[in-house]
Amino acid sequence: MNQKKTAESPLPHPSQGGMDQGRMVSIPKIDHCLDSIQLDRLEQAFRAWAKQSPRTDIQLSRRRILVIFLLIRYTGAKLNEILAVDPLKRIDFNRQLVDLGNGDSETRSEPRTVRISTTLASELEQMFNDPPFRGFLEKQFNVDPGFVRRKFYERAQALGFPKKLGGPEMIRKARAVELMQRNMPMPAVQTMLGHSNMNLTSAYVSFSKDDIAQVTKLFIEREASRKTSARNSFFGKIQALQKGDIQTRVLLTTAGGDTIESVITNSSVERLSLKESRLIMAEVKAPLVILYSGEKEPECTAENRFSGVVEQINVGLINTEYIVRIKDGTSLCALVSTHGAQWLGLGVGDPVWAAFSCFSVVLNVA
Repeated sequence: MNQKKTAESPLPHPSQGGMDQGRMVSIPKIDHCLDSIQLDRLEQAFRAWAKQSPRTDIQLSRRRILVIFLLIRYTGAKLNEILAVDPLKRIDFNRQLVDLGNGDSETRSEPRTVRISTTLASELEQMFNDPPFRGFLEKQFNVDPGFVRRKFYERAQALGFPKKLGGPEMIRKARAVELMQRNMPMPAVQTMLGHSNMNLTSAYVSFSKDDIAQVTKLFIEREASRKTSARNSFFGKIQALQKGDIQTRVLLTTAGGDTIESVITNSSVERLSLKESRLIMAEVKAPLVILYSGEKEPECTAENRFSGVVEQINVGLINTEYIVRIKDGTSLCALVSTHGAQWLGLGVGDPVWAAFSCFSVVLNVA
């Protein structure tokens, strides 16, 4: 069902047709790049490798490679973009921004700054404040791209990963897939990767560049902290507030054009300072998502209903987890009893509706 893309291909758009028509993004098969767990293992391998040598000069050289890996891993930038960065001048630690300069005309990447988490910015600042390492970087990274690639390949192979999956271009691709699988809005992913031909649909008209930057900031910090157990998240903008005597109905539109409805108390509206056009994140826990098999929209009282396709099934002794890909590329996780799963009879690739009540939606602000 998914279309295979090269590492530097623009992210797919619905206008490309095929079975992905009507979807905002087609996520490559997971065996075409490292998944989040494998990326984390590779990161830890780089960290351990950077500390192994007793020689100071080798440690400094390895730490340089570690920094290059971390920047590609978390910005999704290309190797040549990172090597062109002066790490002592073009990383704003206070604002958590990496200035990637003038872009790349050959691969259609635009001039941009990319956000990193507060945690990573603090770590890099601490590393660069070490006098020997700071002196080592006085002439920027000053390293041959081929040498960097070899070191990436070596670390990947040491973990038993295919060599090609450890290359800088594939790490960039894996980061894009990771962000999309975690439901970062498509225009934010495209902006982060520097694609110039985003072809934003009318669903994005109300999302300005500043909005996308704010959504990216919220997502990156949430990803780094991982303080929530909710598996399903939507980033959007409040379109309407309908206040009642006790509770308020909140309607938000996601960057993919979907509408999410939530009902919260009036005191929560005041505490969160909610108003129309404010950016917000909506979360729903997996056990609160109800699945209906088939293509016909279910006749139910759940206000939030999305058609999609079953992408993955993880069967457990007590519960079964379903990953459903809806039309804009967002993934939803639903958790049902294994007995209920047998009754549903769903398989990978089957059409399905995912639904949840407005009372199941928790709203968070930046």
